[in-house]
Amino acid sequence: MAPATRRPVRVAGASGGFSDRVRAMASLAAHEDIDIIVGDWLSEMTMTMHGTGKIKNAAQMKEARSLDEKLNYAMFAENFLDCFLPALEDLKKKGIRVAVNAGASDTEILAEVVKRKCKEAGWVVKVAWIEGDDVTGSVKGMLDKGEGFKSLMHGKSVGEWGLDPVCAQCYLGGMGIARALAEGADVVICGRVSDASPIIGAAAWWHEWTNDMFDELAGALIIGHLLECGAYVSGGYSSDFRALLSANKHLNLGFPICAIEHDGTGTMYKERNTGGCMTVNSCTSQLLYEIQGPYYYNCDVTAQIENIRFDQVGEDQVRVSGVKGLPPPPTTKVGITGFAGWQAEYHVYLCGLHIEDKCRWTEDQIQYELAQAGMLDKFTTLKFMQNGSSPVDARNQDVATVDFRIFAQSKEKEVLDMRNPRGFFRVSMVTFLQSCPGASLANDMRLAQGKPYFEYHPSLLPQERVRQRAHCLWDTAEEEGDRIEHEGRDERQNGKAKKSIIDIPLAPQFKEYPRQQPSYETQSPVPLDSFGETVRVPLGSIVLGRSGDKASDCNVGFFVRNNDEWNWLRSFLTVGKVVELLGPEEYKSKPIDRFELPHIRAVHFLLHDHLDRGYDACSTYDTLGKNCCEYLRAKMVDIPKKFVERGVL
Repeated sequence: MAPATRRPVRVAGASGGFSDRVRAMASLAAHEDIDIIVGDWLSEMTMTMHGTGKIKNAAQMKEARSLDEKLNYAMFAENFLDCFLPALEDLKKKGIRVAVNAGASDTEILAEVVKRKCKEAGWVVKVAWIEGDDVTGSVKGMLDKGEGFKSLMHGKSVGEWGLDPVCAQCYLGGMGIARALAEGADVVICGRVSDASPIIGAAAWWHEWTNDMFDELAGALIIGHLLECGAYVSGGYSSDFRALLSANKHLNLGFPICAIEHDGTGTMYKERNTGGCMTVNSCTSQLLYEIQGPYYYNCDVTAQIENIRFDQVGEDQVRVSGVKGLPPPPTTKVGITGFAGWQAEYHVYLCGLHIEDKCRWTEDQIQYELAQAGMLDKFTTLKFMQNGSSPVDARNQDVATVDFRIFAQSKEKEVLDMRNPRGFFRVSMVTFLQSCPGASLANDMRLAQGKPYFEYHPSLLPQERVRQRAHCLWDTAEEEGDRIEHEGRDERQNGKAKKSIIDIPLAPQFKEYPRQQPSYETQSPVPLDSFGETVRVPLGSIVLGRSGDKASDCNVGFFVRNNDEWNWLRSFLTVGKVVELLGPEEYKSKPIDRFELPHIRAVHFLLHDHLDRGYDACSTYDTLGKNCCEYLRAKMVDIPKKFVERGVL
């Protein structure tokens, strides 16, 4: 059948990260008519953990001979197997393919484990794995030759960053997955392709796309962005969550599926007989999460998203269209990890009247004791944070209790050793018996023991320095002969078959893009007083949104439900207004970018370097940027009365 007449490929998203629900793969395989299941069990945080762990375990791994010995030191997402193995019977019976980000820093080992587990279950599965994301050697070699690797977040080079790189992983595209599937792979294990790349690979395999079909690839890329986080697109994290709560649809949110057409458009839907929803609002929310401007970059393609459209075409069915494809950039994102030091924290719970003064009392006493011990210059970070407030006449004591957090980072391990009588914890917590009234210590002090932490330095690596290869771990004579090692490949003594390693070519065309994405205020703003009488209510009364992180950048997108509210939103939400809403304590005096998506009535802002070094090193509560939007939606603003009277969210 010609690709243009082939039916859509049905791609199901089974995991948005290592903390997602275990039941997804088995449920999707058993109850849905699908062609391929994709998922992600990794994150920037887990890649840092796995990458540094691989370096730490290198000597033991070198000595290990058998697969079982290697498993003692392997760094892959072990919880992937908890999700995968219960689905085996239905995957085999229905011929459903699998392509996942789960291999982390030992992709080949996980692929071998999957192959063995399937064989033990009676399925001789064809497993492939994708190589090329571990670029530690290339990055260190380029650094030795003077390459700076400036950060995408704050522009500092690795030298200015001041940390020695431990490991580096880059983000690969989806064409290696497509090739492995075309060769016959049942399961493709990736170490670190981009979150959306398994969806690109699935669609390119099914529809036989070539790597120069940029419109089609871009459509799949954005559908991949929608699918990649599991139930985030089917009602999870949606700012209109109360509608699901009131309809009792907030339990067991269904995992998403998309029927992707030959032209790169698609229809999003969700599992049958589950909670959640698939609506224009839920898709818009997920689109706005973790984008950084009107261009969405990938190794295979660049998607231009300003004219994207979402159309509700049925109950829990949304059609995705309007994405334009452009050549990919000649670079790919690379995450460089460096050891930063040690960190610890402990918590004091405060309650009652004059809570600000109680926080000040506690902080002043701790600062005094640390100064007397000559310790203040030993911290790279020392922060005191009031979490919450203590309302008068609260309904119970827990509601009236504030969590006062004392957080420290240091280059010196012994400073944050809680057993050290002259360390951070022992010196500062002794103020407790001279504390203010209504103070108590947390009863679990494990966080007060210093733990190592790492910083993440995202930069760009030329794609020509990346060698992506697909390893197919099967042959046509599985039961014949004995394997011998020959030039790095497994071959049969009789020469009839060999396990293949396939080099994946780069895109046929690249395009240079400015480092700074297009950023602009709205054209022809409408005078706000033309919308009539206003009422002062929270912004989130009528405005929905979603926020998230990319390393230390925080992106925040806002959108409205009705067409006549769009002119007000785009005119009201300027960069200056966002600065005002953030307030002086939250605005970091860093650049803020802005662009619009008019067909989905959305305005997006990128807050550069807003999150204090990103998840691994972040000293604030909002380590992933997910809370920023809700903080802003709770700010009081003047909204046209006629919009509010329609009903608030």
